[in-house]
Amino acid sequence: MRFEETEVQRALREAVRSFAAAEIAPIAGECDREGTFPDGVLTEMAGMGLTGLTVPESYGGEGGSLVELVVAVEELSAAMMPVASALSLHLGVARVIERFGSSALKGEFLPEMAAWQTVCALGYSEDDAGSDKTGLETTAERDGDDWVLSGHKRWVTNFFGADYVLTYAKTGPESAAPRNVTAFLVPTDAFEVDHVWDTLGARALKSPRVTLRDVRVPDRRRVGEVGTAALDRGRVHTGVNVPARAVGIARAALEETVEYTADREQFDRPVGSFQGPRWRVADMARKVDAARLLTLRAADRADRGADPTRAFAAAKIDATETAVEVTNAALELHGGVGYTASRNVERYLRDARLLTIAGGPNALHRNALADALYDE
Repeated sequence: MRFEETEVQRALREAVRSFAAAEIAPIAGECDREGTFPDGVLTEMAGMGLTGLTVPESYGGEGGSLVELVVAVEELSAAMMPVASALSLHLGVARVIERFGSSALKGEFLPEMAAWQTVCALGYSEDDAGSDKTGLETTAERDGDDWVLSGHKRWVTNFFGADYVLTYAKTGPESAAPRNVTAFLVPTDAFEVDHVWDTLGARALKSPRVTLRDVRVPDRRRVGEVGTAALDRGRVHTGVNVPARAVGIARAALEETVEYTADREQFDRPVGSFQGPRWRVADMARKVDAARLLTLRAADRADRGADPTRAFAAAKIDATETAVEVTNAALELHGGVGYTASRNVERYLRDARLLTIAGGPNALHRNALADALYDE
């Protein structure tokens, strides 16, 4: 067993790292402070093939694996996590269309999505449908060749930069659950924006609450069979981007801490020469490496068609909690200056805190991991 990236994966990592360092990192702090998203960066990433990274080559994409998605997302997150979020959610919708959409829908959407000419967001969560998606209230009723959708969605990340929202709605009775949810591609201009939250972290990428009122969507924009959308989501494993984001943030915090403590002097010697800080940095490095390996293992299992449930739950829990621990340690090792916006570590900590919640709270993933262990 060789724990090495392929030449393609190494080249991808180097290219994304170089791009992120030159084009994203210098503006990340300003975007965070002003709450603005650098849309032009994604246009540049389209030219690199990143916006079609996991889209099949037959539809204009790169045909990349989930391992390659993890590599790219880590590198982007080390510079600015919200950029990785926007890309990951877009590619997640593309994967759903690829796996479950009609041939016509794939031909209409995937080439333009790969080129970032059509941008998509995800609309699944609602006020009473967070961890428990059986609480969905959005409905879709068939009317001839159309569906009429009414309801709301919240945490629609990337909404303001998107053209369509992959919207999940109930199309059957409660007694049919979970086979009573269907997905549709709904234009963003069909929604009304109700509220935009001011968040602790990930401030550059907004996730508003939006409402649909008797919006007609043609049946050709349905993604998958009627009633199967909730089950279909369990067959798409692009959620591995969440631990990958955590790894990127944690690695960036580690690297900046090593640099700072090597240069910062107290008591006539570098802070990094004292055993206490050195051991703490060593523990940070150990945790980052372990989180990366768990995340790559989950992606690799999904790529090979093996059941990634246990591996993904372990990666999600470990990587996201590592990101919080490592960024908090980084802030402390920077001392007072780490608590200021003059350093990146306070932003890393705020962004990391989201990831124990996003993609399902870690409590649910602990349940999934325990279930997998007892079912073996």
